[in-house]
Amino acid sequence: MDLGTKTIGLAVSDSGQGIATPLKTIQRTKFTRDLETLKTVIDDYEIGGFVLGYPLNMDGSEGPRCEATRHFAQEMQNYPQIVGTDPWIALWDERLSTVSVEDFLVNTVDMSRTKRKQVVDKLAAQHILQGALDFMVRC
Repeated sequence: MDLGTKTIGLAVSDSGQGIATPLKTIQRTKFTRDLETLKTVIDDYEIGGFVLGYPLNMDGSEGPRCEATRHFAQEMQNYPQIVGTDPWIALWDERLSTVSVEDFLVNTVDMSRTKRKQVVDKLAAQHILQGALDFMVRC
């Protein structure tokens, strides 16, 4: 997940946990409504764990967005009927994920700003998830 203040970008992996695929972007409302929207994805794709982008500052320090992400992850655990009992949740360093995706869409695909806005969050989620999957393979 790429957690923003207005949207949540979602990506899923294949069953072998090797390839991340962008899924969708949901508009954020209230936490409980966001989780209800996520429940459909969790059920449809049989989600067994979560990787949340952790927006560290460039110097590696944590800022307010890191605190918000940690809080979101902690709150998820209070809803076992949605995310399952004892859900596997990882926070993954997402520095420059959105910048990388934006750069790709502008310089490689030459996508317009309007179209980029529609896909950037789910592509950032894919970038985050793929980084975590690649790391797990190396370990």
